[in-house]
Amino acid sequence: MAELISKDMIIEEVVKKYPKTVPVFFAHGLHCVGCHVANFETIEQGAMGHGISDIGKLMSDLNEVAGKGADDDDKDGES
Repeated sequence: MAELISKDMIIEEVVKKYPKTVPVFFAHGLHCVGCHVANFETIEQGAMGHGISDIGKLMSDLNEVAGKGADDDDKDGES
């Protein structure tokens, strides 16, 4: 599966494009999704600021959820 989300993406942009990722951010301890900092902070910066050492797992989980959403979007267009 292609990587839809990268660690240098702005948190707010990811949440807007892939709203189903919100629970993933929360599960990893990144509760800044609704915070004003999410407007300019990257996923990597947020993870570092919250002491998340396994950013690879965070990214994997985010991309898994985003990929499922992208698959759903593809199916919607197949009528």
